[in-house]
Amino acid sequence: MQLLPFYMVCDESGSMAGGGVDAINAALPDLHQEISTNPSVADKTRFALIGFSTQASVLQPLADLSELTQLPSLSAGGVTSFGAAFRLLKDTIEKDVAALKGEGHDVYRPVVFFLSDGIPTDEGWRTALSELNAFRYAPKIIAFGISDADAATITEVANFKAFIQQSDSISPAVALREFASSLTRSIVSSATSMAAQGGDGFQLQVDEQVPGFTSLSLDKL
Repeated sequence: MQLLPFYMVCDESGSMAGGGVDAINAALPDLHQEISTNPSVADKTRFALIGFSTQASVLQPLADLSELTQLPSLSAGGVTSFGAAFRLLKDTIEKDVAALKGEGHDVYRPVVFFLSDGIPTDEGWRTALSELNAFRYAPKIIAFGISDADAATITEVANFKAFIQQSDSISPAVALREFASSLTRSIVSSATSMAAQGGDGFQLQVDEQVPGFTSLSLDKL
């Protein structure tokens, strides 16, 4: 079977306390419902949830969402270690892809939806990001910045698409729901594309525009 792994990587630092994590936690059941009740989508995709602050942790290991009754919640506290997130992501993807291949699956390049509301507090995060981008199962990264996130940093993290919240037109809580909706749409439409193409010529489906966000150019020099 051909599978497309999705990783939702969420900032759980102290600045996400209250409205931030509450909005994500409120949106996760909708994401779960949308995918788990659509057999053709659940069959072709796998989903994992990683949270990061001072450390990073796998909150939900990669799974078929139709086999889960619910997704775990995020909680906020600590600082914003991007490096911890990227190191854990690399290790997790490496183990996950090896396990899926071991089960006889064909695995597409993993997709990461990365979300942060702030600035990285660790010095070595760029090294960790470079190592993630250089290894054999390097993922496609779609990065979202909300609240106090820096557009240049979000652009640096992304290698596929980047979005920054339009703070004058939307609240962080609404922006977070739009982020979760965009991730859900990407999973559903990508799986639909896989089914239609039979795997050949498949293209990852990601929103060109997300309500309340500005799309950032990745044409960096």
